[in-house]
This record gives sequence, structure tokens and C-alpha cells, in this order.
Amino acid sequence: MKTAVIVDSTAYIPKEIRDEWNIHMIPLNVIFGDEAYREEIDLTAAEFYQLVKEKELPTTSQPVIGQFVELFERLSKEYESVICVHLSSGISGTYAGSITASTMVENINVYPFDSELSCMPQGFYAVEAAKMALNGEETVRIMERLEELKKTARAYFMVDDLSHLQRGGRLSSAQAIIGSLLQVKPLLHFENKVIVPFEKIRTRKKAMKRIADLLGEDAASGENYQAVIIHANREDEAVEWKSDLASLNPNVEFSISYFGPVIGTHLGEGAMGLGWMKK
Repeated sequence: MKTAVIVDSTAYIPKEIRDEWNIHMIPLNVIFGDEAYREEIDLTAAEFYQLVKEKELPTTSQPVIGQFVELFERLSKEYESVICVHLSSGISGTYAGSITASTMVENINVYPFDSELSCMPQGFYAVEAAKMALNGEETVRIMERLEELKKTARAYFMVDDLSHLQRGGRLSSAQAIIGSLLQVKPLLHFENKVIVPFEKIRTRKKAMKRIADLLGEDAASGENYQAVIIHANREDEAVEWKSDLASLNPNVEFSISYFGPVIGTHLGEGAMGLGWMKK
């Protein structure tokens, strides 16, 4: 059975990797005033962080159902099935849109997958699915593998300013106000598909050390992991952190990614995260 793999743009998988593994992408949108940009197509992360300095904070929107239907129909000419890997259904309607669109096409079997997180850890699922699909694995087996990986997936991040999350409705006003008043750098993570505080920590340095310790606890098993450092316009800091983490965790394969326009809108510049799962 020939299986295609779709990922939404919030996975921020580099184009060369998408091309290498034949991963199709459907973009979410960032809207500045009356101008909409498809992230990763019309707007890069670097361009986004520059625009934010010049304009009011944008809003974001998921792909319209018609985009999914059009892509599914195009893929149905070559494939029997498609796996769609999406950011957490608790913070976006993209996964639900994929399900709705799947009922509107007849010539292809659609398998939506809720990553329950976002950014490059979401991308790990898509790359694994694509590798297995190119290897001729059955779609059902690929979905089983993604569920296996989900049991080992972790992602923690910290932001410089909680107001972005609060304004976008991804964090309660009370949590944001308390964090701002106390000048804490709360560690955030996904729990039951939504973003919630994990621990309250006073400084950025201590927050990053705590994230590193959490990775170390899992990596201490000696099993092989893949991990990704994710930054919001803080590449130099990410490179330095990668070097430190790699020296401490020889059984972990590290990469660097970024919070692109859609996720960056809700986290703000300066956010830093780390995600990992077993290989």
C-alpha cells in the first residue's frame, strides 16, 4: 500500500529534509493586520521576528478545509493512504480540520495523527512515518509506531514574557499574571494536549538547567534518543546549549530547530525549548 505523509508547517521541518523523505506540508497562517502569510512559504522565521519589531503582534489561523481537500485529492492520484501529522489538537483546530476534510474525499484513506505537542518534536513523528512509508510499511503499522514513540516523547520550554501565551488564549490570565508579578520563568509543557506550567523557576539559566536535568533522567537509561533544541531567534544560545548537552548525553542525537511564525506569535522572542523521544 502506497502511503503519503503530510505535516503541518508548525513542525518546522527544514525543506531539504521534507524533500529527502517526500513529506508534504500544509501551512498555517500568520496575519499582520489585513496581510496573511503562509508560514514557511511566504514568511521565514527570521523575517517574522523582524516584522514583529515593526508591527503589532499578529494573529494566527489554521489551514482552511479546502486546502486539505485539495491536497488529499492531488495525493489520491498516486497514493492509497495518507498520514497527517499535526500539532496538538488542544491548541489548534488543524487536526480537527484534517479529520473533517477526510470525510470529503473518497479515493484515499486519511489517517490524522495528533502529536499532542508541536515544533520539531512533531517533526520527528513525520520523518519516522515518511521513512517507514518509503520502506513499504503498511499504514496501520506506521500509525502503531507513532503511538509507540508518543509514550517516550517529552517537550519542555520557557518563555521570556507570558503575555503572548495569555493573549493568544493558550495560558490562563491568572497563570500569566502570577508569573509576571513574581518574575519567574515557568517551565511549560503539554499535558492532556494543552500548555500548562510544569514548574516555576526564577531565572532563565536555572530553567534551562532543569530542562537539561529532565533529559538526563531519561537518557540515563542508556537507550538511544533523538533530541532537538528549539529557539525563538536565539540561535547562538541554542548552539552553545547543544554543545553542553551533547557532552553530557553521548547516547542522544541532538539537532537545532526554531519556533517559527505561528508558534513564535504565541511564545514571543527569546523562548527556548527542548524536546526528545526514543529513536
